[in-house]
Amino acid sequence: MEKRKSIVAGFDIGGAHLKVTRAQDGRIVEAVTIATPLWQGLQTLTSAFEETAPIYAGADLNAFTMTGELADVFPSRDAGVAALLGEISARVPGAKLIYAGPSGFVGAEQAARLSADVASANWHATASLVATLAGDALFVDMGSTTTDIIAIKNGAVANDGYTDAGRLLSGELVYTGFTRTFLFGVASSAPVRGRLTPLMNEYFASIADAHRILGVLDEKDDRHASADGKEKTVDGSIARLARMIGRDAAELTLPEWCEVARWFSEQQLRKIHDAAALVAGSMARDVPIVGAGTGRWQIRRLAERMERRFVDFADIIPADDAIRGEASSVAPASAVALLAGSQV
Repeated sequence: MEKRKSIVAGFDIGGAHLKVTRAQDGRIVEAVTIATPLWQGLQTLTSAFEETAPIYAGADLNAFTMTGELADVFPSRDAGVAALLGEISARVPGAKLIYAGPSGFVGAEQAARLSADVASANWHATASLVATLAGDALFVDMGSTTTDIIAIKNGAVANDGYTDAGRLLSGELVYTGFTRTFLFGVASSAPVRGRLTPLMNEYFASIADAHRILGVLDEKDDRHASADGKEKTVDGSIARLARMIGRDAAELTLPEWCEVARWFSEQQLRKIHDAAALVAGSMARDVPIVGAGTGRWQIRRLAERMERRFVDFADIIPADDAIRGEASSVAPASAVALLAGSQV
């Protein structure tokens, strides 16, 4: 990709996190994620912009994508896009471009008129970058809350749906993520000592608790409070998991709790597998799965199940080795930084 801007900052403004990257000479050199619970108000985003200011300081260009317009602090997606564009203009100095999906990068004024293209377009940005780097692929990005599954054919994004509603119908958006998903969002019951136990339909625990018990969770990827507001330890997660099945932690052994946790992770994987099978369709067997996001552990399992080669997004993007993993975890922010730097 041609490098025309020496320093480009990429932003992915989500409803739960702000993700920011810094690209220098077409290479990601810094990446950071800040918890921004937008449902609590726009002041959380303001604070996150202030905290990440060193990442985008002195940037020649700032490139943005968003999903935060979905937050219930806004009455509609259009209103959410307008509010976030206002925050961008007020908080981030310098030249700015907004990613608008098939319309490409546009200025803030034009973005306000293209809110349907701007809203939740971060998946399209990352898939577009993958298309330039990997050719044909089944691209899967699993974050804290959702999973995007996109076919890339002949070096181009081959999506069926575009809006959230359309992608939910096509299987290209699965509303399950590696940390924030409620356990009753992936299953309604769990096997305990040979009996299928209905779950308490209450937010007692999240999928982060299951993955923590299994030892596959990187704690820096779980940035929001636990369901009970208590410690993020294996014992704390077991206590929360126990409430889901009407028990106390002491009633089962650690290996038994691991089996319960494994059940929930497996149920999540089955949902993703079902959708990926639909999206992949008749793709050739040698087409790999390119995985990005904090849930790459789960995507590797998906690739094994689908008997496809796994390619980590972290390994194909231009980035400093020390931050490749983080650059993959914030894939849309990395994508808009790299795409904008090459196209402007």
